[in-house]
Amino acid sequence: MQGANSSAVSEFILVGFSTFPHLQLTFFLLFLLMYLSTLLGNLLITATICSERGLHTPMYLFLCVLSISEVLYTLAVIPRMLADLLSAHRSIAFPACAAQMFFSFSFGFTHSFLLTVMGYDRYVAICHPLRYNVLMSPQGCACLVACSWAGGSIMGMVVTTAVFHLTFCGPNEIQHFFCHVPPLLKLACGDDVAVVALGVGLVCIMALLGCCLLILLSYAFIVATILKIPSAEGRHKAFSTCASHLTVVVVHYGFASVIYLKPSGRQSLEGDTLMGITYTVLTPFLSPIIFSLRNKELKIAMKKTFFIKVFSQNS
Repeated sequence: MQGANSSAVSEFILVGFSTFPHLQLTFFLLFLLMYLSTLLGNLLITATICSERGLHTPMYLFLCVLSISEVLYTLAVIPRMLADLLSAHRSIAFPACAAQMFFSFSFGFTHSFLLTVMGYDRYVAICHPLRYNVLMSPQGCACLVACSWAGGSIMGMVVTTAVFHLTFCGPNEIQHFFCHVPPLLKLACGDDVAVVALGVGLVCIMALLGCCLLILLSYAFIVATILKIPSAEGRHKAFSTCASHLTVVVVHYGFASVIYLKPSGRQSLEGDTLMGITYTVLTPFLSPIIFSLRNKELKIAMKKTFFIKVFSQNS
């Protein structure tokens, strides 16, 4: 990037959890277990949907793509964090830092866009069931997925290009465990830092709020339609198809709002670091658990596909 040519900094130091020297091994074991659980859960969901023909529907297609984006997002952040927890050498090269920011933002926003698409899918299924096969055709689903990935990539490119075109001419210690925007902006120098900080903040908040408002609008129509269903059983069945998605949305945007909408006052290094765990480790860890436990059809398919086959082979 052009900004690298005018910067005196050739590498950064990820301070991360060095402020908790006595807890680093504990953090490593805890985060490693959560990361492995995240990978296993998402891979199980993906394999189940691919192998079960009964799950080859738009709703589960989007869930499969969502699981893939979550695996890629954690892959961009967590392995490096785990390595740094066991290492005294926490430097990261300038291009590697830019790449990590690009991929983490790209996959993170792709995840948000896919959650929005899944909300639209539930809206069409419940509010316009007779038009569902037309509106959610294979071509339409492929277009929605492609737009989500393209949108995430554009967001990642815009944010990364804006930040790394700044000049970094002094301290090189990033007060975080990965290359995140706020701690990097604190290391930048020049008259345009404030403009870039404002612009990046507005772009991220507008994208997240836009997705959130579209999901809320979808569920407003969904709730209105469900309340018109005369039988309690019918209302329960309709809402049960949305329960897992709605729970993940609440978790995802709940933690995101804490990060992006928090007051701009002074925040301790330890507080910022621990808060970063919520959206890099905790949210991806909870997501496959919620989908596999709260989605009855998926849970039955997972038991049928893997656990019953494993036990039958052992016996």
